Amino acid sequence: MSNSARVEAALGAAHASQSALNAFTSIDDEPALERAARLDEATSQGAPAGALAGMPIGLKDLLDHEGKVTTAGSAFYRHLAGRSSPVVSRLEEAGAVIVGRTGLHEFAFGFSSENPHFGPVRNPWDTDNSVGGSSGGSAAAVAAGVTPVAIGTDTGGSVRVPAALCGCFGLKVTHGRIPTDGVFPLASSIDTVGPLADSIDNLEASYRVMSGDEGAAILPDQARIGLPRPWLDEAPMSSDVGDAFDEAVRALEGLGHVVSVVDMDGALPAPELIESIAGEVGDVHREFRAQGLPYGEDVARRIDDCLATGPDRIAAGKEWQKTIRRLFAEAFETVDLLVTPTTPVMRKVIGEDMIGDRHYRAVLSWFTALVNHALLPAIALPLTGTGAPPVSLQAIGPLGSETVLIGFGRSLVDAGLAGFRPAPKASGST
Repeated sequence: MSNSARVEAALGAAHASQSALNAFTSIDDEPALERAARLDEATSQGAPAGALAGMPIGLKDLLDHEGKVTTAGSAFYRHLAGRSSPVVSRLEEAGAVIVGRTGLHEFAFGFSSENPHFGPVRNPWDTDNSVGGSSGGSAAAVAAGVTPVAIGTDTGGSVRVPAALCGCFGLKVTHGRIPTDGVFPLASSIDTVGPLADSIDNLEASYRVMSGDEGAAILPDQARIGLPRPWLDEAPMSSDVGDAFDEAVRALEGLGHVVSVVDMDGALPAPELIESIAGEVGDVHREFRAQGLPYGEDVARRIDDCLATGPDRIAAGKEWQKTIRRLFAEAFETVDLLVTPTTPVMRKVIGEDMIGDRHYRAVLSWFTALVNHALLPAIALPLTGTGAPPVSLQAIGPLGSETVLIGFGRSLVDAGLAGFRPAPKASGST
């Protein structure tokens, strides 16, 4: 299939699904088709194909793309990008074609992608349910079969949570591994950019292009895999997720890996998750709030809480981060990887703030947010045969271990334990 045909098909799928899913804030028909035609012409004249030649990609509306307007999912922020972020430049240099900008939680500060200004992004598996966030549109585009890869950002789970709720592969990288220049910040000290994909091959290819990482994706035949306690024990976990996770652990043992419990007492979600970054969040939004610019109620309240957080609490949050980083470092002295579910539950109903007796943010981010504060990489893997959408397994590695995590993911795919299937609502029916 030519690049033009491939991109045309993705654009058609984007438009066909938009009314049902609202995955995109804009769809870039003409620029994408023109770029695909140029790639076809270059290839016909003998130019080498890039690693992502002709691949249609959805881009979270938080990253600058030359000539396009970045909205950050906001009512008022409109930045016409004079140049592309390094991530976008690297993707295009590898032959990728950006077909549109994907929807997100306002200013990437949340986990539902129920955006009051653009409307909620809806889950292709069940349009009454949230896609998670904040990179919800990117997950919806991949899950619905619109694009094989979409780009997100992850500050507390914003790649992995939507990857989990939509049945995609997702990769959160080591902080600093992929440049965040030209990306509207939430908290620069822990912000990351990462891919969501419909296969481990596409996840790896897009990661390598964005990062420049050339390390071998190899996992030891007998990896030491840790089950972190009490993090697992105290999770607000549904029975379907718990059962699927237990079965996955047994399968890992069956593959020859050595699984053991790791004591990480103190590594639990806490108020310091937000307090430690409150100063950064406040600095980004202080002037906007002073001007009285319009925010959605939920995000406005969270930003105002950050602005009201005093220096003592911020300092305490920074000390808590040091403890979290130490606990993870100590764990990786005895194991190669840690595994958890990616999310403790698989469904969050649009418009409902509570899951059981807890706010949905606390539930959906239970297994993801700590990883950001530890600055570590993690991968989200959809487990085959576990539901619709499938339950997601998270593997966490030490600093710089992205290729090991990809190797782990590939081993599960090869063993039939992980894999992607497009959501049944990919056609855009309601």
